[in-house]
Amino acid sequence: MFRISEAAGLLGVSSDTVRRWVDAGRLGAERDEHGHRRVNGADLAAFARSQIEEHDGGGRSSARNRFRGIVTEVIRDAVMAQVEITAGPFRVVSLMSRQAADELGLEVGVVADAVIKSTNVVVEIPGHERVTSHS
Repeated sequence: MFRISEAAGLLGVSSDTVRRWVDAGRLGAERDEHGHRRVNGADLAAFARSQIEEHDGGGRSSARNRFRGIVTEVIRDAVMAQVEITAGPFRVVSLMSRQAADELGLEVGVVADAVIKSTNVVVEIPGHERVTSHS
């Protein structure tokens, strides 16, 4: 069971947004012995998945890791560009050709999607050992 603030942190939204979703019946919650609302982990996971499907953009791609955010830094040299996107609490950095960055119009303040396809993913759970998965 997650507190509203914990659910909000996991979903990348404010606690008020989660409360509105609960009040509107979009996300289930139960009251604990102190009257605080708690969200079941399985229900939260199902809701998070529905949000992804709702905001997927409808594009066809084998890449499943998408982060919509705002470009917060672009460093260009003659050949390459380093682009930083902040998506909620996450920072994603991409290295690409300068030509690609110029053609995409990547500048600070532009909304962009970081689409990630990786063959090596490190999964961490606080207080536990790392588990590496090769896909």
